[in-house]
Amino acid sequence: MSTLSDIKLFLTDVDGCLTDGGMYYSAGGDEMKRFCVYDGMGIVQLRKAGIRVGILTSETTEIVARRARKLNLDYLFMGVGSQVKQGVQTKLETCKQICAEMGIGLHQVCYVGDDINDIDLLQAVGVAACPPNARPQVKAIPGILQLKTPGGQGAIRELCDMILS
Repeated sequence: MSTLSDIKLFLTDVDGCLTDGGMYYSAGGDEMKRFCVYDGMGIVQLRKAGIRVGILTSETTEIVARRARKLNLDYLFMGVGSQVKQGVQTKLETCKQICAEMGIGLHQVCYVGDDINDIDLLQAVGVAACPPNARPQVKAIPGILQLKTPGGQGAIRELCDMILS
């Protein structure tokens, strides 16, 4: 495990971390997600401090792409999974690719995840964190930093503030 001061790359999952994990659908079939402005400001502050920030998510939605553009994220990888499938890269492989591009090691990465498709990456990075709404299998990862704030309500901001302090 690394310390928070070693972090050069901050990555997060979306559903359950940047959102409350709920899926909202209108009568017309529109999908909606609720993001927390506190998380957004935390991400902006990380970027100002020179820490690169990105999203790794198994879903592919315009909603997430719009949020990533609004926050001016360094990385957005949608459609990445937890297992190797036909041409689908895993979250861990994607993270290794980013690290290689940046010239850093996995020990310099902080990742926030909440479900079983995040476990491989959480076990590999220097700082692994999860919101309190994470699945029990995630909370059981040795050394994982369990945040106090729920996903979608400022969990990411809580961790950003810890990194920056």
